[in-house]
Amino acid sequence: MEERNIQTDLIKLQTLIGVNFTDTNILLSAVTHRSYLNEHREATWDHNERLEFLGDAVLELVVTDFLYKKYLEKPEGELTAVRAALVNTVSLAQVSEQLGINEYLLMSKGEAKDVGRARQYILANAFEACIGAIYLDQGYETAKEFIAGHLFAKTENIVHKRLWQDAKSRFQELAQEHSSITPTYETINQVGPDHDRVFTVGVYLKSELVAEGQGRSKQEAEQQAAEKAVIAKGWDGE
Repeated sequence: MEERNIQTDLIKLQTLIGVNFTDTNILLSAVTHRSYLNEHREATWDHNERLEFLGDAVLELVVTDFLYKKYLEKPEGELTAVRAALVNTVSLAQVSEQLGINEYLLMSKGEAKDVGRARQYILANAFEACIGAIYLDQGYETAKEFIAGHLFAKTENIVHKRLWQDAKSRFQELAQEHSSITPTYETINQVGPDHDRVFTVGVYLKSELVAEGQGRSKQEAEQQAAEKAVIAKGWDGE
C-alpha cells in the first residue's frame, strides 16, 4: 500500500472487511507493522501491536462464548483445544489472506519480501488487530459479527476431523493405528542467532522421514512436522 494511496486503499479495505469506520486511522494502525514506522518516520499513526493485544482478548471471549453454547456436552479441556485450533496462527492467517488483508499491509521492504512462516504471523496478528480496531470503533456486537462471519464456519471441520487435537498426539494415534509405529522427531537444522533461531525438525516412522517442519522453537517445528506428516500419509480426512 503506497503512501499516496493510503486513503483510497482504506476505503477498499473497509469494503473487504464489511465495516465502515468512524475513525479510519484506527484501521490504518491495524494494518501497520512496526517495521513500517522504522522506515517512515513521518507517519503520524501507531503500529498494530496494541490493537492486536485488544483484538486477541475480544476474539477469545467471542469464540469461547460460541463454543460453550454450541457444544453443551464437551468438557472444558476439549473446548479449550477446539478454541486453540480455531484461533491459531495458521487459521487466522488463512482467514486474513482470504479476506485480502495481505494486499493492504504496511511493512518495511525487508518484511514485505518474507512470504513464509513470518508472514503467517504478520497476517494473523493483523487479523486480531482488525478485530481490536472494529471493537474500538464500532463496539462488541460488530466485532462479534465480524468474527462469526469469518471463523465460526470452520468449527465443524475442526471437530469432525479432530483438528483440535495436538498435532503430535494426532499423528501418533494415527501412526499407531495404521502402522503400529510410534513417531520420533529429530532436529535436522538450526539457523540464526539465539534470539531469532529457526529450527527444522523431521518426523520419522522408524527410518522413514515422513515430513519436516520449521519453527522458532523445537516444539513449534515438531508440531508443524506432525501436521505435514498427517497430510503426507493421506490421513487428514480421518
